[in-house]
Amino acid sequence: MILDRIFLASPEARLLPAEKLHAPTLAITAIMTFAMMIVAGAGLALARSASAVTSGAANKYVIEIPAAASSRLPVAVATARSLKAVRNVTPVPQSEMRETLRHWLGDAASSADLPVPAMATVELAAGADPEAVAAAVGKQVPEASMSAQSTELKPILGSLRALQWLALALVALMAAAMAAAVVLAARGALDTHRSTVEIMHGIGATDAQVTRLFERKIAADAIAGALAGAIAAALILLLLAGGIAAASGDLTSAPLGLPEILLLAIMPIIVVAIAVAVAHRTLLRALRSTL
Repeated sequence: MILDRIFLASPEARLLPAEKLHAPTLAITAIMTFAMMIVAGAGLALARSASAVTSGAANKYVIEIPAAASSRLPVAVATARSLKAVRNVTPVPQSEMRETLRHWLGDAASSADLPVPAMATVELAAGADPEAVAAAVGKQVPEASMSAQSTELKPILGSLRALQWLALALVALMAAAMAAAVVLAARGALDTHRSTVEIMHGIGATDAQVTRLFERKIAADAIAGALAGAIAAALILLLLAGGIAAASGDLTSAPLGLPEILLLAIMPIIVVAIAVAVAHRTLLRALRSTL
């Protein structure tokens, strides 16, 4: 048990006191915990955003009619509304489309010579057949075509998923780097207290007993560092969440939900568990091979 390795009886604790924290180990653990929580928080926020985009685009389609036949849009809208599979149809005003084009074309977007297609958004009922709806609309307005909004969002969703995997890879790399730092710290602690270890072996102490003493020091450093890094990361994430909510104008929205917050909350515990487990393995191997 990890707790059994951290908390020792007072006679054992006096052999190798852990009250004085080892600054390098503490700093590395704090930095790694902070970075891992920030990166993991970003990855979880991206996953939550991708899920929201996917659910928002579910069962939503766009009817598009070329500019030459834009006058047929009311017919297409009426046909779609008459179908039981269609929950809602909303024509997109020409003025709104030209305003959107203005961001790229400038004043040319207002020109009557610029052909702008007619469009309407369609929301289908759950389980509806989009091909049947497209066929019914196409029968009345042959020029009309219907496409899924999710198709247009595929490049964005692909990028979000790639960033999620990148965040996961970075968290794994940082965990590996922290484990390597713990290995160095454990070996350094053995070298520093080699004379004490030799005396303990001389009076009959086993490798497991010696290992437990050093684990206590490393665990104390890891706990202090993980706690400091977690508090700093939590403050940064709260500030970022508040800024995002303020920028979106919806103060009730949050980039992270309760499941994501719980995952982040257990990360410091995982960091301490990794540090203790790596220290245990490293110390035992070092003691058995050199002492």
